[in-house]
Amino acid sequence: MRLRHSLCLAALLHLGAALAGTDINQAREADLDGIQGLGPALTARILVERARQRFQDWPDLIARVKGIGPATAARLSDNGLTVNGAPYAAPQTAPPARTDSRD
Repeated sequence: MRLRHSLCLAALLHLGAALAGTDINQAREADLDGIQGLGPALTARILVERARQRFQDWPDLIARVKGIGPATAARLSDNGLTVNGAPYAAPQTAPPARTDSRD
């Protein structure tokens, strides 16, 4: 019975870690390679930039790593990648200006 409780607790802790995502500033190379959409070349570019300085946020990551733009950032975030624990949030665009037909 005690073993069953320990296994359940371990499973819950693992699930919680999986749901939390993989933070780009803490992940090992193997962790990054395990994210769908990240291959060895892109992972290498991320690690080189991270060695220079940690990523502050998603815009910082996008600006510093060739091959990661807004669409790629959104896909990577959907696949569990975070920057400082935060998922990617696409910048809000202003609605088009309303034209009033009354003159």
